[in-house]
Amino acid sequence: MQTIYYNGKVYPMTSEHSIEEAVFVKDAVIQAVGSTNEIMNNYKQSEVELIDLDGNVMFPGFVDSHAHMLGYGFSLKRLDLSGAKSKEDVIEKLIRKAEGLPQHEWLIGEGWNENEWVQPHSIHRNELDAHFPDRPVMITRICRHAMVVNSRALELAGVHSDTPDPSGGVIGRDDTGLNGLLLENAQDIIHAVTPNFTSESMTDALTLAYEQMTSFGLTGVHTEDLAYYGNTEAVLDTYREVLTKRERHFRVHHLVHHEAVDDWANCVGSVDEDSYGQTFSSMKIFADGSLGGHSAWLSEPYRGEGLNRGVPIHSDHELEVLVQKARNLNMTVAVHVIGDAALAQTLDVLRKHPPVGEKKDRLIHLQITSRSLIEKMQGMPIVLDIQPQFTVSDFPWIQDAVPEPLLRVSYAWKTLLDHEIICAGGSDAPIEPPDPLLGIHAAVARRKQGERHPGYIPSEKLTVYEAISLYTSGSSQASGEAHMYGVIQPGFAADFTVLDQDPFQLHNIDELLSTNVVYTIVNGTTVFSNKQEK
Repeated sequence: MQTIYYNGKVYPMTSEHSIEEAVFVKDAVIQAVGSTNEIMNNYKQSEVELIDLDGNVMFPGFVDSHAHMLGYGFSLKRLDLSGAKSKEDVIEKLIRKAEGLPQHEWLIGEGWNENEWVQPHSIHRNELDAHFPDRPVMITRICRHAMVVNSRALELAGVHSDTPDPSGGVIGRDDTGLNGLLLENAQDIIHAVTPNFTSESMTDALTLAYEQMTSFGLTGVHTEDLAYYGNTEAVLDTYREVLTKRERHFRVHHLVHHEAVDDWANCVGSVDEDSYGQTFSSMKIFADGSLGGHSAWLSEPYRGEGLNRGVPIHSDHELEVLVQKARNLNMTVAVHVIGDAALAQTLDVLRKHPPVGEKKDRLIHLQITSRSLIEKMQGMPIVLDIQPQFTVSDFPWIQDAVPEPLLRVSYAWKTLLDHEIICAGGSDAPIEPPDPLLGIHAAVARRKQGERHPGYIPSEKLTVYEAISLYTSGSSQASGEAHMYGVIQPGFAADFTVLDQDPFQLHNIDELLSTNVVYTIVNGTTVFSNKQEK
């Protein structure tokens, strides 16, 4: 199959000011890039399909470097609490949802965020019990590092006042006993007794996620799903069924949670591409929790929290054992690090056990850093998975939670790039919507749309080119696939995102949020079209 895309603005993203008009593709590989006249004169033949870009703007395919694709799909099916304005609003939404459920079925909601409430008070087990004394209830915080459950859920899980905290987790208590709050690994106690996921439910969820993500202009995603839905092979089979077997083109790169890595090794066994087009490279490890749950591991205590500096998930020795296990499997590691103490621990271990050859580990989030840690990262074989939207979601409330000295070099996207540390852009969906335009806007503006201030820590703003590069060349370097994706030039895969506005020519960066995706093209195939017929 041969295709010419012509009469557009084509940004190859090989340098900041490069611009072309047309692309020639053969057998899903870019063959030539140039002016419309040049490409037409050299490659137009009777069997070549012609696609008029009609002045629209083509980029290398946008890839979300860190998300939970299957989890995002399930979030589209569950009760969404992200818009709740108070705990009373949360409970009202739960009551309405329960009206449509069988009598004793689990009531599950997700996305509550007390930092968006006028009175940011957490929900207590007793408040859920007052409305749901017999039905188990589980509501997960937006960060997914904390949940609140009612007494019935605790009873089904066998949790009582004398149950010890699990390793890397906290069971919430107060002067009434259990308060229903579960942090980090303590959530697994509840997950173990919630209803099993079925092949049908996973298929439906992944299909929803695919349809939504491609409509956002995403041509691929780096996802981490293999440890949360029972059987690792069943999750991989769902991806094969929804994408490959139904010929839905989409680049899927899996991170493999360390708790699922043995099952994965038994059913896949290689970091190479499998026969269904999915790729693998990194073992996923959590080093700490979240800022919203006050469980991210900091070098100083949270404001007003006494001695609480967060939750280290692993001891130095435990983390080192996991990294060594990854190396024995010929894998890199992808470590969740939000707090600066977690980052310091992780860097020390990675320096002792670097990846082999040209491979690079990845560090995920890095919201709280320091000058010394950034300098330590410089030159290390790492790629950073950052989530620009966290800047918009976490400010201004983060200023009341994290000590001011730690915020001076935090969400430091510009400083990281200036130190020549590779950064990739992701959403952590369903934590944030997997819309790359939201991420690009957040990286450039560092404020919500329409807000009248210069942005949070404005010295860390990125240029439009730097922000877009997070989702193109940045993501391809994170997965070790920079030789195949991330730029528009001969020899690279024909993955494109086409927009109806030019992000480089906007008068106000807020206009980016009214930009529409015209085409999403993966492997030379149009998987989403919003083309308006004239």
